[in-house]
Amino acid sequence: MKIAILPTISTSFIVISAIFVAFGWYHIVKGNRETHQKLMLWGAGFALAFFLIYASRTIFIGNTSFGGPENLKLAYHLFLFFHITLATLAGVFGIVTLLYAFNKRFAKHRKIGRWTAVMWLLTAPTGVAVYILLYLMYPGGETKPMIDAILGL
Repeated sequence: MKIAILPTISTSFIVISAIFVAFGWYHIVKGNRETHQKLMLWGAGFALAFFLIYASRTIFIGNTSFGGPENLKLAYHLFLFFHITLATLAGVFGIVTLLYAFNKRFAKHRKIGRWTAVMWLLTAPTGVAVYILLYLMYPGGETKPMIDAILGL
């Protein structure tokens, strides 16, 4: 079996990011603000690394189409849509949460941070599930890179 290296790396980054977020949340609950801050920044860094790899791959290589049976295609696409929506919301909330922290607006940071962490901790396992379905269980074929489609190539 051939393992797709970039999706494997980017999915690993999602998992690593979620682990940092989980430990960061644990530490703020325990009152360890400095440790919380460091862990959350590491989590954000791995989330950003994931996004850069994912976006670059989409633009220059293309996404992989679902290679599973036709009767699972709709369920897969609905699950994928849920994951993408959740990941996008978590990303936007993550940026807002970080901005509140950097601007020392801790009451707002604390309020939105709980929701952001929950969203990210749900996004990571759904991302792993997409990876397993798309690259391990039902490998599909490559599609056209977005840059080629935009440029009409």
